[in-house]
Amino acid sequence: MRGQLRILPVVLLVLLVGALVWRLAHPPDTDVQSEMIGNQVPVFAQTDALPGKPGLSSANLADGRPKLVNFFASWCVPCIGEAPVLTELKKEGVPIVGIAVRDRPSDLRQFLVDNGDPFERIGADPQSRLQLAFGSAGVPETFVVDGRGILRMQHIGPIEPDDIPDLLNAVRAAR
Repeated sequence: MRGQLRILPVVLLVLLVGALVWRLAHPPDTDVQSEMIGNQVPVFAQTDALPGKPGLSSANLADGRPKLVNFFASWCVPCIGEAPVLTELKKEGVPIVGIAVRDRPSDLRQFLVDNGDPFERIGADPQSRLQLAFGSAGVPETFVVDGRGILRMQHIGPIEPDDIPDLLNAVRAAR
């Protein structure tokens, strides 16, 4: 009996670790969405992130055309991988505007030279205030906004080539 009691803590530890590993491998809900989906974009007017490239305001997002709003940064490694996919979406006729998060104009300019510039406009968000107002927590992150300025879809993380059909459908549905 005494020998069985000695292994009881080990058995309990193994069961606890097993339960934790199982929960980490099978989370209850992996779909985290902004509370802003279905609502009007926050009212804002961001200064231009680069001289010669127009800035961005909430009025630009309610101009009758659905578009993608992409939060990105030159220091964001996944944003580099996402850049060619954004260029492909632009070639498909999708209007894309960017919001540069905590970035410097010189770094941003070099990022666009190195990776392409799919953006019609780029607003500067030096303190992530607009990013948080959209309900975004990181970069890259992309929103589909309909022509009236209503947030319709959120894509968390870098856009991959496999995501293009879903985004094209979301933009078409937002018309």
